[in-house]
Amino acid sequence: MAWDEWEQLKATAAERQSTRMQLNGLPPEDRPNAGSPQGDLQANQQDLAAVGNSAFKLFESLGRYGRDAWSSSQTAAKDLTTQEFALGGGLHRVQEQWEKQLQSLLDACAHISNHMDFTKKAHQGDEYFIASTVSGIATLDKGFNEGTKR
Repeated sequence: MAWDEWEQLKATAAERQSTRMQLNGLPPEDRPNAGSPQGDLQANQQDLAAVGNSAFKLFESLGRYGRDAWSSSQTAAKDLTTQEFALGGGLHRVQEQWEKQLQSLLDACAHISNHMDFTKKAHQGDEYFIASTVSGIATLDKGFNEGTKR
Protein backbone atom coordinates (compact mmCIF):
# COMPACT_ATOMS: atom_id res chain seq x y z
CA MET A 1 0.00 0.00 0.00
CA ALA A 2 1.37 3.40 -0.96
CA TRP A 3 1.72 6.22 1.54
CA ASP A 4 -0.82 8.39 -0.29
CA GLU A 5 -3.34 5.56 -0.25
CA TRP A 6 -2.82 5.13 3.53
CA GLU A 7 -3.34 8.85 4.14
CA GLN A 8 -6.55 8.76 2.06
CA LEU A 9 -7.91 5.81 4.10
CA LYS A 10 -7.13 7.63 7.37
CA ALA A 11 -8.89 10.77 6.16
CA THR A 12 -11.95 8.79 5.09
CA ALA A 13 -12.08 7.02 8.46
CA ALA A 14 -11.75 10.34 10.31
CA GLU A 15 -14.71 11.74 8.38
CA ARG A 16 -16.85 8.77 9.45
CA GLN A 17 -15.86 9.15 13.14
CA SER A 18 -18.35 11.97 13.71
CA THR A 19 -21.33 9.80 12.75
CA ARG A 20 -20.48 6.59 14.56
CA MET A 21 -22.62 5.16 17.35
CA GLN A 22 -21.42 5.49 20.91
CA LEU A 23 -22.51 2.78 23.34
CA ASN A 24 -20.72 3.80 26.50
CA GLY A 25 -23.42 6.13 27.79
CA LEU A 26 -26.25 8.56 27.17
CA PRO A 27 -25.78 12.29 27.01
CA PRO A 28 -26.85 13.94 30.28
CA GLU A 29 -29.97 15.51 28.74
CA ASP A 30 -31.27 12.03 27.82
CA ARG A 31 -30.80 10.55 31.31
CA PRO A 32 -33.88 10.92 33.53
CA ASN A 33 -31.87 11.07 36.78
CA ALA A 34 -28.82 12.94 35.53
CA GLY A 35 -26.98 14.43 38.46
CA SER A 36 -28.92 12.36 40.98
CA PRO A 37 -26.63 10.79 43.58
CA GLN A 38 -28.89 7.71 43.67
CA GLY A 39 -28.44 6.80 40.01
CA ASP A 40 -31.07 5.33 37.73
CA LEU A 41 -32.29 2.37 39.77
CA GLN A 42 -34.28 3.23 42.84
CA ALA A 43 -36.23 1.07 45.27
CA ASN A 44 -37.39 2.44 48.57
CA GLN A 45 -38.48 0.52 51.64
CA GLN A 46 -42.17 1.05 50.85
CA ASP A 47 -41.74 -0.54 47.39
CA LEU A 48 -39.96 -3.55 48.83
CA ALA A 49 -42.51 -3.91 51.61
CA ALA A 50 -45.42 -3.73 49.14
CA VAL A 51 -43.97 -6.49 46.95
CA GLY A 52 -43.24 -8.69 49.97
CA ASN A 53 -46.69 -8.04 51.42
CA SER A 54 -48.44 -8.92 48.16
CA ALA A 55 -46.44 -12.15 47.88
CA PHE A 56 -47.33 -13.04 51.46
CA LYS A 57 -51.06 -12.37 50.91
CA LEU A 58 -51.00 -14.51 47.77
CA PHE A 59 -49.22 -17.25 49.70
CA GLU A 60 -51.88 -17.17 52.42
CA SER A 61 -54.80 -17.18 49.97
CA LEU A 62 -53.37 -19.99 47.88
CA GLY A 63 -52.68 -22.03 50.99
CA ARG A 64 -56.22 -21.47 52.23
CA TYR A 65 -58.20 -21.89 48.99
CA GLY A 66 -55.87 -23.71 46.59
CA ARG A 67 -56.91 -27.14 47.78
CA ASP A 68 -60.67 -26.55 48.09
CA ALA A 69 -61.48 -28.97 45.26
CA TRP A 70 -59.01 -31.65 46.36
CA SER A 71 -61.40 -33.80 48.39
CA SER A 72 -64.27 -33.76 45.89
CA SER A 73 -61.86 -34.35 42.99
CA GLN A 74 -60.29 -37.33 44.71
CA THR A 75 -63.73 -38.76 45.54
CA ALA A 76 -64.89 -38.30 41.94
CA ALA A 77 -61.68 -39.86 40.59
CA LYS A 78 -62.09 -42.87 42.89
CA ASP A 79 -65.79 -43.31 42.00
CA LEU A 80 -65.09 -43.08 38.26
CA THR A 81 -62.22 -45.56 38.55
CA THR A 82 -64.40 -47.97 40.57
CA GLN A 83 -67.03 -47.79 37.83
CA GLU A 84 -64.27 -48.60 35.30
CA PHE A 85 -64.27 -45.21 33.61
CA ALA A 86 -60.85 -44.24 32.23
CA LEU A 87 -61.70 -40.67 33.14
CA GLY A 88 -61.11 -41.54 36.82
CA GLY A 89 -57.38 -42.05 36.29
CA GLY A 90 -57.21 -38.87 34.21
CA LEU A 91 -58.94 -36.84 36.91
CA HIS A 92 -56.57 -38.25 39.51
CA ARG A 93 -53.59 -37.29 37.32
CA VAL A 94 -54.95 -33.75 36.88
CA GLN A 95 -55.33 -33.45 40.66
CA GLU A 96 -51.72 -34.60 41.20
CA GLN A 97 -50.45 -32.05 38.67
CA TRP A 98 -52.54 -29.31 40.29
CA GLU A 99 -50.98 -30.14 43.65
CA LYS A 100 -47.44 -29.97 42.22
CA GLN A 101 -48.11 -26.65 40.50
CA LEU A 102 -49.79 -25.24 43.60
CA GLN A 103 -46.82 -26.23 45.75
CA SER A 104 -44.40 -24.63 43.28
CA LEU A 105 -46.40 -21.40 43.37
CA LEU A 106 -46.58 -21.45 47.17
CA ASP A 107 -42.81 -21.95 47.34
CA ALA A 108 -42.23 -19.07 44.91
CA CYS A 109 -44.49 -16.72 46.90
CA ALA A 110 -42.76 -17.64 50.15
CA HIS A 111 -39.36 -17.12 48.53
CA ILE A 112 -40.34 -13.67 47.21
CA SER A 113 -41.81 -12.61 50.54
CA ASN A 114 -38.78 -13.82 52.50
CA HIS A 115 -36.36 -12.26 50.03
CA MET A 116 -38.08 -8.86 50.27
CA ASP A 117 -37.84 -9.02 54.06
CA PHE A 118 -34.14 -9.94 53.80
CA THR A 119 -33.48 -7.21 51.21
CA LYS A 120 -35.17 -4.60 53.39
CA LYS A 121 -33.05 -5.58 56.39
CA ALA A 122 -29.86 -5.79 54.32
CA HIS A 123 -30.39 -2.30 52.90
CA GLN A 124 -31.06 -0.90 56.35
CA GLY A 125 -27.76 -2.41 57.49
CA ASP A 126 -25.98 -1.03 54.42
CA GLU A 127 -27.38 2.44 55.05
CA TYR A 128 -26.26 2.34 58.68
CA PHE A 129 -22.76 1.19 57.64
CA ILE A 130 -22.44 3.88 54.97
CA ALA A 131 -23.71 6.62 57.28
CA SER A 132 -21.35 5.64 60.07
CA THR A 133 -18.41 5.36 57.66
CA VAL A 134 -19.12 8.73 56.07
CA SER A 135 -19.59 10.41 59.44
CA GLY A 136 -16.29 8.85 60.56
CA ILE A 137 -14.52 10.28 57.52
CA ALA A 138 -16.01 13.70 58.23
CA THR A 139 -14.66 13.48 61.79
CA LEU A 140 -11.22 12.57 60.48
CA ASP A 141 -11.31 15.40 57.95
CA LYS A 142 -12.28 17.82 60.68
CA GLY A 143 -9.35 16.64 62.78
CA PHE A 144 -6.96 17.07 59.89
CA ASN A 145 -8.31 20.52 59.13
CA GLU A 146 -7.93 21.60 62.74
CA GLY A 147 -4.34 20.41 62.70
CA THR A 148 -3.46 22.60 59.70
CA LYS A 149 -4.91 25.85 61.11
CA ARG A 150 -1.91 26.53 63.29
